[in-house]
Amino acid sequence: MSELFDLNGQVAIVTGASRGLGQYFGRALAAAGADLVITARKVEDLADFQAEIEARGRRDLPLALDVHSEQSIRDMADAAQAHFGRIDILVNNAGCNVRKPALEVTWEDWNLVLDTNLRGTFFVAQAVARHMVPRGYGRIINIGSVTSVAGYAGLGPYCASRGGVKQLTMSLADDWGGDGITVNCLAPGWFKTAQNQVLYDNEEWVKYICDRIPLKRPGQPRDLDGAVVFLASPSSEYVTGQTLLVDGGISTGATKATV
Repeated sequence: MSELFDLNGQVAIVTGASRGLGQYFGRALAAAGADLVITARKVEDLADFQAEIEARGRRDLPLALDVHSEQSIRDMADAAQAHFGRIDILVNNAGCNVRKPALEVTWEDWNLVLDTNLRGTFFVAQAVARHMVPRGYGRIINIGSVTSVAGYAGLGPYCASRGGVKQLTMSLADDWGGDGITVNCLAPGWFKTAQNQVLYDNEEWVKYICDRIPLKRPGQPRDLDGAVVFLASPSSEYVTGQTLLVDGGISTGATKATV
């Protein structure tokens, strides 16, 4: 059974690894045995995480990646392949958000979020798949969100981008399934990260959101470990085109009932 989740000898790219969920995903994959390619817009922002991964006894390669630049994306994928000689796993995590009421969203806000979260996800997957296809093997994990399946006020561009990631995942799964590549979407719920710290500073909001989560708490980093390793490992070889929600059940639409 343990062999089904063993990533020893495999190489995983984790984009957006300078903070937040990207680092949680990287730690889980390293603990399962994978060596890592970690990326951020500024490679110097990866220094602390690089030291942490190396302290775990894993090899790593920090690379700069700007998902708004097609050349940067291609350079990153080519450098990862050249350094390790293989790419087995991609965790397509780099993303951003702009929180505004819909009437206040600007043209620039929309382009920033969609270009980062949706266009960037596609072209990073494409660049990495060019190296996976000749080997006939790959695990691509696109990071979505509970907003991939549910809408929230003030998150118009973000919801659109994450819904697009879900649909894109299904399309790419169909494109590359015959090449031995699975493509799935991992969709976290409400996790406390630097991106949404302002929400968690509001005790009233925390109570509000927890009341709507059947498990009655926000997500913790450990809650994602099993999901990302499962989708990256041999155990998920017949799972593709799927969206795995790790959200404590909030996507059920549950609310407190009055008895």
